[in-house]
Amino acid sequence: MNRAVRKLIVPGSIVATIVLLVLLAPVLPLADVRGMDIPHRFAPPSGAHWLGQDEFGRDVLARLIWGGRASLFIAVGSALAAAVIGTTLGLLGGYFRGAVEIVTVRASEIVLCLPPLLLALLVVTILGAGTWPLILALTILYTPNYARVIYAATLQVRSLDFVTAQRAMGTHPLLILWRTILPNVMPPLLVQMSLVVASAMVIESGLSFLGLGVVPPTPSWGLMIRAARGAMELAPMLLVWPSLALAGTILTFNLLCDRLQSVLDPRATTAGGALWLRNPRPRTRRAATPVPRQEQAPAPLLDIRGLAISVDGGRQSMGLVENVSLSLQPGETLALVGESGSGKTLTGLAMTGLLPDSLSITGGTADFAPRDGAPIDLCQLDEQGFRALRGNEISMVFQDASAALNPVLRIGDQVAEAIRAHHSPSDADCDAAVVDLLRHVGIPDPERRMRAYPHELSGGQRQRAMIAVAIANNPRLLIADEPTTALDPTIQAQILQLFRKLKDDTPEMGMIFVTHDLAVVAEIADRVTVMYAGQVVEDGPVSEVFARPRHPYTAALIASVPEGGAERLVAIPGTVPTPNAMPPGCRFAPRCGHARPECTLAPPPVDTPAPGRRSRCIRWKEVT
Repeated sequence: MNRAVRKLIVPGSIVATIVLLVLLAPVLPLADVRGMDIPHRFAPPSGAHWLGQDEFGRDVLARLIWGGRASLFIAVGSALAAAVIGTTLGLLGGYFRGAVEIVTVRASEIVLCLPPLLLALLVVTILGAGTWPLILALTILYTPNYARVIYAATLQVRSLDFVTAQRAMGTHPLLILWRTILPNVMPPLLVQMSLVVASAMVIESGLSFLGLGVVPPTPSWGLMIRAARGAMELAPMLLVWPSLALAGTILTFNLLCDRLQSVLDPRATTAGGALWLRNPRPRTRRAATPVPRQEQAPAPLLDIRGLAISVDGGRQSMGLVENVSLSLQPGETLALVGESGSGKTLTGLAMTGLLPDSLSITGGTADFAPRDGAPIDLCQLDEQGFRALRGNEISMVFQDASAALNPVLRIGDQVAEAIRAHHSPSDADCDAAVVDLLRHVGIPDPERRMRAYPHELSGGQRQRAMIAVAIANNPRLLIADEPTTALDPTIQAQILQLFRKLKDDTPEMGMIFVTHDLAVVAEIADRVTVMYAGQVVEDGPVSEVFARPRHPYTAALIASVPEGGAERLVAIPGTVPTPNAMPPGCRFAPRCGHARPECTLAPPPVDTPAPGRRSRCIRWKEVT
């Protein structure tokens, strides 16, 4: 038993005891809660009456247990009803936004304008005192609190990569909400639940104390406190017992929900995963069936011409990527290099149809050659068209594996999900394929690791698991978006070795490797495309570009690498210009040591210094 689960024993046992007592009240050997013994009013504790008798001679212990039955039923019932309604409103509003948010979350917030106790009094006054009117009043009162908490948590989760992946695979939005987002917002939901139960018990007791809650002769802790108030001088313990029961129950519920939050949190749960996700029995597996290799399609694999990506800036759009052209052959690795903001990642996202909603492709073509059929222009595809290609023909490895992997699903389930998105294997075949894939990417003990959650793996193993998801269906094009940036040098070298192994095992697969690390480029790529401020400034074979760069920006990048025994590093002055403040002419001119006045007059044309080389510079002959 792990440490987090052991923390649940004490509060869980106390809550279980309280719940069992109130549930078993009808069968326990208790005195009649309505039976009066007037001659023995205010009698002290005795063998027949362990906690004494009240102002009417009724047994205090029996009324305490039956009173807990009413108080807990009202508090927990209203908390659960408000949780179901408020969570539904928060999930729908946070995921769909827009008009749905107004109708769900914003509309429910109107209730927050009213004082809580006055609202409860209003409902009880209209419907009358009693258990069910009180539950209705508390449900209305607490629903907006749940809606706001879940709405905020949903906004955080909906933008993460694993939710984007679910949408990209065409999963129904309601299934995404139920299977992916709801488990991730469970911890704040539990915290809110503990607060609501405590508050509901206090309000129920307060209303019962005022005579607007539970109707006598049904006992409740609030009614017992009300009755004991008038007899404090004669029997002060009559006030102590219900007060202790109320305060102790509230504190215990809060402690239990606080411990449950840490146990059920998908990002902090201990080995074995979140409690509600544990698999009772492992499935049987058999040997993996190798996936047959498909025949190589005619070259080129990907041919991009004049790609432009813009953001809607209101009255006019603002260009982020402009006139990008590049070509990738089957089996070739192309490195996209440049500083942050150069457009590398946006180019990769455009090829998978995963651009943010505010961005769009505004020009150019991107002809992709699938396994079967004629080339497809990726710039003209809609979401349904991309869905048929993603994961099957084109896959992407993201930079942050922690954000890309769903924390509430086991690693094996996520790899299997990628397989089932395009195939229909049996459970045994799918499990076998998952084990084979995890072994292929170098994860030790794959039979055990497939049942682990992402937080139970190291950073390098999470990255390997994400690569397994990406290559699950043997894609023809693999786009890797800085997959080694967040790793230490030793793990970086292992991941690069894994990519080389994947290329050797799948010689027809083309790869676009997005990076800013020139050392990685020299180690893994065949060709390199250098981007700056949304444009391609140089392109060519890695060995030729590194040996003799033909653009000042490429030369400056190479000179800034802390290798080669140079006595002094050369920093590139200035920063990459923002999209709304691009300089006229050459975009690199303000930072270029070779710039001349004519460089600022007009955008430089793309020249060809040598076969297979391109440079966007009018002075490329003088660079080296």
